Amino acid sequence: MSASSAYDEKGGSSSVGEPEYGHDPASGGIFSSDYKRHDDLKEMLDSNKDSLKLEAMKRIVAMIARGKNASDLFPAVVKNVACKNIEVKKLVYVYLVRYAEEQQDLALLSISTFQRGLKDPNQLIRASALRVLSSIRVTIIVPIMMLAIKEAASDMSPYVRKTAAHAIPKLYSLDPEQKDQLIEVIEKLLADKTTLVAGSVVMAFEEVCPERIDLIHKNYRKLCNLLIDVEEWGQVVIINMLTRYARTQFLNPNVNESLLEESGEKAFYGSDEDEGKDEKAEAAALAKRKPYVMDPDHRLLLRNTKPLLQSRNAAVVMAVAQLYFHLAPKAEVGVIAKALVRLMRSHSEVQYVVLQNVATMTIKRRGMFEPYLKSFYIRSTDPTQIKVLKLEVLTNLANETNISTILREFQTYIKSMDKDFVAATIQAIGRCATNIGEVRDTCLSGLVLLLSNRDELVVAESVVVIKKLLQMQPEQHSDIIKHMAKLTDNIQVPMARASILWLIGEYCEHVPKIAPDVLRKMAKSFTNEEDIVKLQIINLAAKLYLTNSKQTKLLTQYVLNLAKYDQNYDIRDRARFIRQLIVPTDKSGALSKYAKKLFLALKPAPVLESPFKDRDHFQLGSLSHLLNAKAGGYQELPDWPEAAPDPSVRNVEVPEWTKCSSREKRKEKKVEKPFYSDSGGESGPTESADSESDMGSGSESGSESESGSEESGSESESEESEEQSESEKEDKKKKKKPDKSKAKKPAQDSAESDQSSVEERKTAKKSKEPRSRSESESEDDEESSSESSESESESEQQSESDTDTKRKKKTSASKPPPKQPKKEKKEMSLLDLDDFDPTPSPQVTPVNNFLSSSLVADLEGLSLTDSALSPVTVSPTTSMKTYELLHRITGEGLAVQYCFSRQPFGPDPHMVAVQIQFTNNTETDATNICIQEPKLQSGMRIKEFPEIEVLPPGETFTTVMGIDFCDSTQAANFQLCTHTRKFFVSIQPPVGELVTPVFMTENEFRKEQEKLIQLSIGQLMGMNEITEKLTLGEECQSDHVIVQRVTSAANLSRVPCGSEKECRFAGKTVTSGSLVLVTVVTKEGRAAQLTVNCEKMVIGTMLVKDILQALSQ
Repeated sequence: MSASSAYDEKGGSSSVGEPEYGHDPASGGIFSSDYKRHDDLKEMLDSNKDSLKLEAMKRIVAMIARGKNASDLFPAVVKNVACKNIEVKKLVYVYLVRYAEEQQDLALLSISTFQRGLKDPNQLIRASALRVLSSIRVTIIVPIMMLAIKEAASDMSPYVRKTAAHAIPKLYSLDPEQKDQLIEVIEKLLADKTTLVAGSVVMAFEEVCPERIDLIHKNYRKLCNLLIDVEEWGQVVIINMLTRYARTQFLNPNVNESLLEESGEKAFYGSDEDEGKDEKAEAAALAKRKPYVMDPDHRLLLRNTKPLLQSRNAAVVMAVAQLYFHLAPKAEVGVIAKALVRLMRSHSEVQYVVLQNVATMTIKRRGMFEPYLKSFYIRSTDPTQIKVLKLEVLTNLANETNISTILREFQTYIKSMDKDFVAATIQAIGRCATNIGEVRDTCLSGLVLLLSNRDELVVAESVVVIKKLLQMQPEQHSDIIKHMAKLTDNIQVPMARASILWLIGEYCEHVPKIAPDVLRKMAKSFTNEEDIVKLQIINLAAKLYLTNSKQTKLLTQYVLNLAKYDQNYDIRDRARFIRQLIVPTDKSGALSKYAKKLFLALKPAPVLESPFKDRDHFQLGSLSHLLNAKAGGYQELPDWPEAAPDPSVRNVEVPEWTKCSSREKRKEKKVEKPFYSDSGGESGPTESADSESDMGSGSESGSESESGSEESGSESESEESEEQSESEKEDKKKKKKPDKSKAKKPAQDSAESDQSSVEERKTAKKSKEPRSRSESESEDDEESSSESSESESESEQQSESDTDTKRKKKTSASKPPPKQPKKEKKEMSLLDLDDFDPTPSPQVTPVNNFLSSSLVADLEGLSLTDSALSPVTVSPTTSMKTYELLHRITGEGLAVQYCFSRQPFGPDPHMVAVQIQFTNNTETDATNICIQEPKLQSGMRIKEFPEIEVLPPGETFTTVMGIDFCDSTQAANFQLCTHTRKFFVSIQPPVGELVTPVFMTENEFRKEQEKLIQLSIGQLMGMNEITEKLTLGEECQSDHVIVQRVTSAANLSRVPCGSEKECRFAGKTVTSGSLVLVTVVTKEGRAAQLTVNCEKMVIGTMLVKDILQALSQ
């Protein structure tokens, strides 16, 4: 049985076969005998059965979807807002959102139910309740709405928080006085890290307080990084907001180019005398102009929006295109062209908007769309408005090379049946002729041929365009003027007749015989002409009177008398004015002497400009740009600032890259980039610097990520200088060998570096032979070049610990022994990539690992005090990971690496010891190396290393500094300064380096573990204990390997244990001394369980992640 027939049987009033559930009031049903409509739905809603209620609600929502009025059901529906059935409740809220604004009084009766709905366990119900509440437009409930929005902003569900963001503009429009409180909520929601909320809260920000740009500072980088995952309409809003933000916070990337363009224009249009004067001033201005350095945050925005050009949503692509057009360096804007051309395959509405914006872009950035010229050819199926816009783009793209192709296209278009389009094509031909002098004669002869066209509109438009072209060289084209004079008998279009008359009057000296005859004919038909033609007849008469008064005196008086009594006051005034001016009388003033100069003055040729020329002051993609008029709510695009505002306002807890401010270095890169760039010229001069700085940030989880090193490797490939030849490199190697001893002097200045050198002298006695061998191997590695980036990354994964061991030895050596002669010379490749990823080499015994692994395991079983045996001796000394602080290219020859030495920092035990190695790769001394301007998060401290006075060329020097990270993995940012340069760098610790080993017995371990578990029960179950199941890696089959993997991931010591299947480790956080207890229990097969007990939940969670990764490999 169909829905309609069932409805009829229940007493509905719809006719047979009509699938509707109710009458439209306008249909006259109110006056019919069957007035009780919707009664069956009301009965179903009053029923006790949820199934009937659900069916009724489905039918009501279907009615609303089809545009039917269901407002009279409001009382029956609103009663069911307290229904227990979730499905019914959802549909009731859908209905209420639609009608709450219309039926405000009834909705207010149920407000307590909506408030209860805000506490519902189902997130959809909570969100729907807030949506209905914000739809009731009554000022009396503003406080309730405000409270509900504040609670929803703190809700666990991102969907409810998103709804809270949607409710903010509604409340603001209802009561603007709530603005301050709403800004607080917006500020809270802007800090939200979920992609679901981001777009909605930025929309609320734009509606309520777009001027509060300070709210965006701290969230700028987060919004840039989240952008790719936000829903499409959220992306559009965020991109438009960030465009305005960037225009206030960053410098103009094209500032130097615009200066050059201005000087070029002056030279072109200026006189020869002015050129000499201007050149000096321009040279001085260019010299004063500082080289542009792009802010890393500016680059971040451009880099993160670029992938969105591939979005399926046309609005997102358009938003990114306008962002690039307004913000990107000129060299990079070209990437948007392909995406915009792709959008032209879409619907005509989308095409219209895209072409409007392309037409504006082609005026300033013509070269961007030239490769896609054929995409703008017109199809016969295109609507007229699309055809006209494509014509506009083709005209803007016309130049000497493609004009012949474009004119052939135009010839075809003139044959079209669409007369408006034909008229636009003729205007386009005129513009091409004006802009490109080489084809002016060709265009003019083509337009003259059109004068014989049967279609009057075509002829008329041709006349208007020819008139403009003839003004450029009238003396050469008197034949055309004669030809056009003959057309006055046939052409009836007023604009065309007026144009012919103006031409004959202006150049009457070139056609002295024809002009008086034309005036005679026009005088005959004067009374029947249009106003615009009458005005030109009066002008023609005046000019002929002044140049040929014998033949035209009587005709002129006749025309002026006719005009004197014309119905149009403009024509009467003009006739009176001209009579006084050209006919001298006693009363005529001094002006009559200058009549010839007034009427026959040389007039400049008209400049045929694009109607889109001045549209770019509106933001592209906006409604104002489309209408070419300021629309309501439009916000002007701010001008670029003269000086860059402080970039530190965007710094947050975990910075995502290190900044670099060396301008000369970027200048060098700018020169090298086009040759080495892998992005085909699309990337700007600063992209390389940003990629390097990305690499410097390390991984947020604390462990060194592979991607960072791979990225740095690829950057070095693209930026290493080609000019350094084999012989130069070999010479440098030879210089390094004898001069190493010079670095010993600065080493004696610091107590920290003494520690490392003492330890090294001990180890040197034990293992001289392995050391010398490893030194020679590492030297070979330096000379070797990687064959491909793939093999490089594979070898890095296989022998990461080996290579790090070698780096550690190299780092801590203040005076290395003489090196063995090299066994073989490997061929040098163009790029030396060994700064990033050394090639694999045979396993080398670590320098300071003088205890055998088995002995270490045995020793750990004993309960030893700190005084009896130092942590360095007992903890298994795995290879130290070395991180890059400053690459030698970024540092202009100064390379800086660091590692966490896992030794107590003497001056302050609450600080982590960081061992830093400086290498001078330049030909000159590096002097006064020190730390300045540390930018640290609250609670963090730093103990700088003593200033290094001189670091000779080719030398390496190692020192130690201390950092109190305050038990967090946030980076310590500071400036590394030499006597000439400052480099922004940051050190970010892996979580495993924030702990220090603690030695305890098995019983002590158990007691401490129980204490932590008891403490967590008092707070929240599982707060201080994290347990994870895992599958051990193929190599992690023995206790020895497990111990090695865990202690390499975290600076812990092993605790003795009676069970063979259990490994225990203990440590404490460096700053607060909170205990960290780790237990690994192996089970059958490769299954295992990892448990971490720690008061600091964040450290515990991150430590679990790192140890899991280490054991799973």
